[in-house]
Amino acid sequence: MIDKTTYWIEMAEYDLETAVAMLNTKRYLYVGFMCHQVIEKMLKAYWSKIFEEPPLKIHSLSRLAEKTALELDMTEQQLELIDSLEPLNIEARYPSYKERLMKSLNAEKCNELLKQTKELQIWIKSKL
Repeated sequence: MIDKTTYWIEMAEYDLETAVAMLNTKRYLYVGFMCHQVIEKMLKAYWSKIFEEPPLKIHSLSRLAEKTALELDMTEQQLELIDSLEPLNIEARYPSYKERLMKSLNAEKCNELLKQTKELQIWIKSKL
């Protein structure tokens, strides 16, 4: 069976590829959602590396970063990215929020989210 840390890393890489595909097809709402998924899974990979128990079954990036103490090493820009991605997981799922999100996510914003997500993914991976 594949090691848990490797599992989370591979899933994050798959989600990053999906985010790129969504950007290429201009499905901006799902670029944000997938960027959230990438960082969530990388934080869970880190959790799996440092703790014996499985990661919490939560989607809060800030809480995962806090519980692993990884937030203590993060830059202000990395913490701001987590704050930007946090609502994209839940709000992308509910119709009442989708319209507002779709107006705020455009090609430029999604390119920047994707760039920063890749950078944070690499940084977390370097901590493993």
